[in-house]
Amino acid sequence: MGNSGSAVKVCTDHQGGINWLSLSPDGQRLLTGSEDGTARLWSTADSQCHGHFQGHESYITFCHLENEAAFTCSADHTIRKWDVMTGQCLAIYRGHTSIVNRILVAKDYLFSGSYDRTARCWSVDKEKQIQEFRGHRNCVLTLAHYSSRDVLEEEEEEEEEEEKVSRDLLVTGSTDCTVKVWWVSSGRCYQTLLGHTGAVLCLILDAPNRELFSGSTDYTIRTWNIVTGEQLKVFKEHQGSVICLELVNRHLYSGSADRTVKCWLADTGERIQTYKAHKHSVSTLKYHAGILFTGSGDACARAFNSRSGVLQKIFRGHKFIINCIQIHNELLYTASHDGTLRIWDIRGICKRNKRRLKKERSAQGRSSQKGSLSRLFNNKVGCMVQQENGE
Repeated sequence: MGNSGSAVKVCTDHQGGINWLSLSPDGQRLLTGSEDGTARLWSTADSQCHGHFQGHESYITFCHLENEAAFTCSADHTIRKWDVMTGQCLAIYRGHTSIVNRILVAKDYLFSGSYDRTARCWSVDKEKQIQEFRGHRNCVLTLAHYSSRDVLEEEEEEEEEEEKVSRDLLVTGSTDCTVKVWWVSSGRCYQTLLGHTGAVLCLILDAPNRELFSGSTDYTIRTWNIVTGEQLKVFKEHQGSVICLELVNRHLYSGSADRTVKCWLADTGERIQTYKAHKHSVSTLKYHAGILFTGSGDACARAFNSRSGVLQKIFRGHKFIINCIQIHNELLYTASHDGTLRIWDIRGICKRNKRRLKKERSAQGRSSQKGSLSRLFNNKVGCMVQQENGE
């Protein structure tokens, strides 16, 4: 294991804990949302703060960054849209009657989930609410979005004729132990996925494979067919709430209050690796170039070899829980409830891991070549035996 890392830079501009960190699609900017009621915009080129968004009347729970616009949601029951270049508030979305804890931007839609037990859909370009999704018996904690074009066959689409105007669907996870799938155009509930016995804390969607993964306080992860609503598999090995999920190349990574991350084969449900060493709950995780990065309630970030599970580095310096991590240009960004954004150089780890992967591929190639020669030899021997036997 490498030595404990020290941060390249520590950004201390916020006056309260940072609840979320978002990276723009072009990778040029980061957005932090804080307990101090403000959001800040950071350049990934120079790590400087280039924007300060003020206007919310309470703490910011979550934020989302596009290339030209930023979105924040707050305990003040509102969502705000900001101009990235000027810092001007472009729109205020009002309608929720309690804390807005999650937002999602997809196409021209802005989706939100709230403690008022509803999810809502807004027009990104206007302050207008398009749809309201009512049916959960408790707060909506997590959101996902997909189009039926991604998952339905033509004959199945014909059955949903009334939804032809828009084929977009919203997925919501709630503390009422259910996951619901909604038609965006009508607000109608398409599926209610029953099985969890605790709050649904996280969702990961794999639309091409028609699958949805949900993590819960009941210690399980469940896989669902998002077309039929059928529960496919239950992953049961965690000993605490499942807090975060990541799906990479059909490998599912789950971070838990039991202080571990587990890696599962999504196709079979087999658990193939457990990543230990955390001294508190695993609050966030991110896969990058064969390395699994985690953030924990013990105020440390860690880097594991994703295949072997070996701990490669510990990043120490934060004082409280790390709520979110992002990776760009071989820099690790960690945002914490201590109010700081810390930036770490991970080039050394990435280089070592690339060399290791290269060696493994080379060894696999030699092994494969040997296997091919062996099969070729055996085939030739087989042919000779057949000829000798007159077959």
